[in-house]
Amino acid sequence: MASAPPPCAAPAVPRMKLGSQGMEVSAQGLGCMGMSVAYGPPKPDADMVALIHHAVAAGVTFLDTSDVYGPHTNETLLGKALQGGSVRDRVDLATKFGAFLSEDGWNVRGDPAYVREACEGSLKRLGVDCIDLYCQHRVDTRVPIEVTIGELKKLVQEGKIKYIGLSEASASTIRRAHAVHPITSVQIEWSLWSRDVEEDIIPTCRELGIGIVCYSPLGRGFFSVGSKLADSLSDDDFRKKRRMTPGLYI
Repeated sequence: MASAPPPCAAPAVPRMKLGSQGMEVSAQGLGCMGMSVAYGPPKPDADMVALIHHAVAAGVTFLDTSDVYGPHTNETLLGKALQGGSVRDRVDLATKFGAFLSEDGWNVRGDPAYVREACEGSLKRLGVDCIDLYCQHRVDTRVPIEVTIGELKKLVQEGKIKYIGLSEASASTIRRAHAVHPITSVQIEWSLWSRDVEEDIIPTCRELGIGIVCYSPLGRGFFSVGSKLADSLSDDDFRKKRRMTPGLYI
C-alpha cells in the first residue's frame, strides 16, 4: 500500500473557490493524463504515486483525470495514490466521462444509461464513494444536454458526485446545462496559443458564476523550460500530430 504524503503546515499553493457553487480547490491543479497516456509511454506507477503525494503535500490538491486516459489506467493509478492515511480527505478529485475510443474511432456518449455506467466504473477504479467534480468530457450532440445533466443531477442527489462540470462545451450548451443544474466548472484549453475561448466561453462562464479549469496553460509543455520541436517527440507522443490531425484532442 502506498504511504500517505506527509502533512504540510504551510502549503506553497493557495486555495481558491472554483465557481460559485461552493467548491474550493488548490489554485494550481495537477493534470494526471500524461502519467498514463499521450506524452510518450506510461510512467512507472510507483514514481507517479510518489509524484502525486509530493504534489498533495505541497498543497496541489486538485487532481484531474478521466476514464478515457489509458483507458481506465489513469483512474486506477489515482486510486492507488488515494489509499492509506488521510489522502482522500486532502484531495479535490475531478474525473470525466463521455469520450472513448472504439473500433470505429473516437466516440462520445451522454445518454443517461451511459452516464450512470461510467460514473459507477470511475467510482470503483478510484476507490472512492463520491467524486468531487464529475465532468462531461465531450458533449454528445445526439442527446439533448438537458437529458445528460438531468442524470448527473440524480447522481448528485444520490451522493455519488458533489459538483458537475463540462469540458469543451459551447456557450449556448453551457447556458442550457446550467438551467437544469448549476454547473461548477468548464474545462477548456486556454493558453498563449489558444485564445478563441475569450470571445464567448469565458464571458458566459463569468456571467453565470462558473469556474474555469484551464488545461494545457503552457501549451502542452511547449512553453515550459527548454526549446522543443514537434519532430523530436516520440511517435507515441500525441503532441506530434495533434495540431495537424482533426479529432485528436483529448
